[in-house]
Amino acid sequence: MSSPAVHVVDHPLVQHKLTLLRQKDRSTNSFRRLLHEISMLMAYEVTRDMPTQLIEIETPLARMTAPVIDGKKTVFVSVMRAGAGLLDGMLEVVPGARVGHVGLYRDPKTLVAVEYYFKMPHEMHERDAIVLDPMLATGNSAVAAVDRLKETGPKSIRYVCLLAAPEGLANFHAHHPDVPVYTAAVDERLDEHGYIVPGLGDAGDRLFGTK
Repeated sequence: MSSPAVHVVDHPLVQHKLTLLRQKDRSTNSFRRLLHEISMLMAYEVTRDMPTQLIEIETPLARMTAPVIDGKKTVFVSVMRAGAGLLDGMLEVVPGARVGHVGLYRDPKTLVAVEYYFKMPHEMHERDAIVLDPMLATGNSAVAAVDRLKETGPKSIRYVCLLAAPEGLANFHAHHPDVPVYTAAVDERLDEHGYIVPGLGDAGDRLFGTK
């Protein structure tokens, strides 16, 4: 049996910007801009085998048949609230995609994900879903988000995060071995509070300037 797919996007530009993003003295504006840029770069890898369709066009010299992205079949699923940091960059690359939202918060005592919002486009059985959440830490939120998403019956699911912890990957693929994960880095471990180490802190707080 093959192991669950974990794709580390190790392009030098992604890794360079991730290093800058990790620095604790980054301003909110700088953090937001870097996350936006990284998500655009990661979109190229995540959508590498995105379905296309042929259309007829006319160049200045001749008519031809050429491929275009079938963007209406793609759904970016943003895990609120930090998923918004990845969503904007992805939409710049695939502006025709639909958008779904999953609202989850992590109980500070149990670390269990609690859902408070869920909204998806219609006819999910015709669509490829790409889940966006910067941090795959304990994996509890990721598992909960994909649990709910699978209830809508999408054609396929991919999970995109900025950082992942080994514990979170193991937990996630124990529940969803069929869902590939795309990440910019797999860090060392989780601390006693469920934060990724060395990580970059709380992505939502750094993105929105809250504590």
